[in-house]
Amino acid sequence: MTTKAPTFTQPLQSVVALEGSAATFEAHISGFPVPEVSWYRDGQVLSAATLPGVQISFSDGRAKLVIPTVTEANSGRYTVQATNGSGQATSTAELLVTAGTAPPNFAQRLQSMTARQGSQVRLDVRVTGIPTPVVKFYRDGVEIQSSPDFQILQEGDLYSLIIAEAYPEDSGTYSVNATNNVGRATSTAELLIQGNGVEVASHENKRAFIVVMAQYAPLHQSYINKFIYTHFDARSLTSVEMVIEGATAQQLPHKAPPRMPPRPTSKSPTPPIIAAKAQMARQQSPSPVRQSPSPVRHVRAPTPSPVR
Repeated sequence: MTTKAPTFTQPLQSVVALEGSAATFEAHISGFPVPEVSWYRDGQVLSAATLPGVQISFSDGRAKLVIPTVTEANSGRYTVQATNGSGQATSTAELLVTAGTAPPNFAQRLQSMTARQGSQVRLDVRVTGIPTPVVKFYRDGVEIQSSPDFQILQEGDLYSLIIAEAYPEDSGTYSVNATNNVGRATSTAELLIQGNGVEVASHENKRAFIVVMAQYAPLHQSYINKFIYTHFDARSLTSVEMVIEGATAQQLPHKAPPRMPPRPTSKSPTPPIIAAKAQMARQQSPSPVRQSPSPVRHVRAPTPSPVR
């Protein structure tokens, strides 16, 4: 195989880091034979001796330098140099360390979940911030204190709430508050614990309602089907037969419709003038169904006079 001078398929990228956080430089290098890699800061060779805590590695063409906790003194120009028998290549980038603070931030938020009764439940979050935030867990707005039943653990920026044995009453809304002197952040999720084949919500009254309705729904329907309405006021009510769900039930009373009162009649005779006008109006108005033919008037022709 022919030799090949080192080249950077991915050069270094500049980094801005908060004081106290980690800073990482990474570059991808190709070449044959495999190049030797060296790191420099402002022209000075870097090693564990010159920069305590620094982590330097080179594997599968990936060169990496990690400073776990940076300070303002670590700011500067960082260079990686790759060398083999065919040549040499370098890549340079800046590290800027800013002194100050950062508000809490959730790198990993709470996730809603469903679990079976009696199982172990674990809720995890990852929180960053400068200074390190104070993290608290809550259920339905009430702070959870660490105990054998509810363990709160911390490992670096990972915070965990472990419920050793979950029961339906542990269902509810869980939240995590992270606070420092710069700000505050919150993450919220729902936890549902299923028990005895019935999905139980966070409040006990919801659980009781679901169970009671499931047990008494058939009895309630039967009670409706067999219920009989009775009424004994026969003077003002009539009986009407009703059918409920395809079966003839007892006769139920139903009020009869009110009777129409008779038209009032007047004993006084109609005045002759009004009667004559009414008769004339009836004669003049045409009948909508049938009209009688108009009478024909016969006129006798005049007798001619004799001629003298």
